Amino acid sequence: MTDQSTRPHDPRDLEHYATLLENAHREKGISLWKDAWRRLRRNKASMVSLVFLVLLSLSALLTPLLPLQSPVEQHLGDGTFQPPGMTAAHLPLLELRQEYDETIAELDARLDAAETAQQRSELEDELESIVLNSPFERYWNKPGPITRLMIRFRISLFGNWSVPSICGTDNLGRDVFSRLFWGARVSLVVGIVATLVSLLIGVSYGATAGYLGGRVDRIMMRIVDIFYSVPFIFVVIFLITILDEPSIKASLEQFGIDRITIFYFLIGAIYWLTMARVVRGQIISLKNEQFIEAARTIGASRARIIFRHLIPNVMGIVIVYLTLTIPAVMRFEAFLSFLGIGVAPPDVSWGLLVNEGLQDITPIKIYWWSVTFSGLALAMTLFALSFLGDGLRDALDPRMKNR
Repeated sequence: MTDQSTRPHDPRDLEHYATLLENAHREKGISLWKDAWRRLRRNKASMVSLVFLVLLSLSALLTPLLPLQSPVEQHLGDGTFQPPGMTAAHLPLLELRQEYDETIAELDARLDAAETAQQRSELEDELESIVLNSPFERYWNKPGPITRLMIRFRISLFGNWSVPSICGTDNLGRDVFSRLFWGARVSLVVGIVATLVSLLIGVSYGATAGYLGGRVDRIMMRIVDIFYSVPFIFVVIFLITILDEPSIKASLEQFGIDRITIFYFLIGAIYWLTMARVVRGQIISLKNEQFIEAARTIGASRARIIFRHLIPNVMGIVIVYLTLTIPAVMRFEAFLSFLGIGVAPPDVSWGLLVNEGLQDITPIKIYWWSVTFSGLALAMTLFALSFLGDGLRDALDPRMKNR
């Protein structure tokens, strides 16, 4: 009997195999992410929402560069409760910046020429006072170094001109349009930072519990159940009340930690519970797959299996849940600001703007613009995030691949 391995190959088989190999090289596979992007692009509501969110994020990021009026400068008297129009408050920004720079340069020269320690101390106190009362601090609430540079460039580019009060003014004569843009920075940062905090805690916690299983899983999940039973609104109120105590507040400010920074992480530390449960369920369904068995066979550690093999395979559902968590966090921030325990003036957020606008509504006179634009901005952002989340949920479903 002739061995099949030594039997001469039929030239027609070789030609057929060559054709198959050529066709295989010609056919290009498509990954789950590429296929998800292709299907997401067919969802018009999701794409419109994505474009809106990208434009909103860029506008919030570049707000200091935009020729907006001051979000904190008050114009009492005739400037209060002005309806939407084409007038703008005049701010001599160029003159004030030039005067400020000349004063700082003069004080720096005097400080370099100071002969005694007392003179140097007096000049340093005077310099600190001038910096605290600079036009940047007066018209923009405590801008950081990068924001200050962007404002300087804005003054150089647009001078004293600014966008009119197309959204009207509030009860203190502040421009509502500029406060919307500056409020977007706070509201979006709260949503993103708090969601990332919940992502870091929830994904790590849920993946660890799901992979280890057994008694460890039961104990970790009972801890989650206990936290679920805690009314977090009272916990937030309690912690914020403690952190607002003058001595504690002063101690934190020495390390550059203010109330709004704590507010970001505090909300994030609340919203990780559901993320942990979602990730745990996905990990349990994956931990006995063949690629995990292969990783165990080659001696991969538990931490490597969890963070290098399991978590990347659940990122689809995690991304979808992120788009649903961000609006939940923004709603919670708006609710706390509405109650007066969230973002505190002179900082501004959309929730704080809605609260201030509702306080201006009286049976005698309704200043509709003071609440309409901030409420509309918040509602449109939440709708966009929800539509994008629904689109991502369908696009990242592996059962719908290549459909």
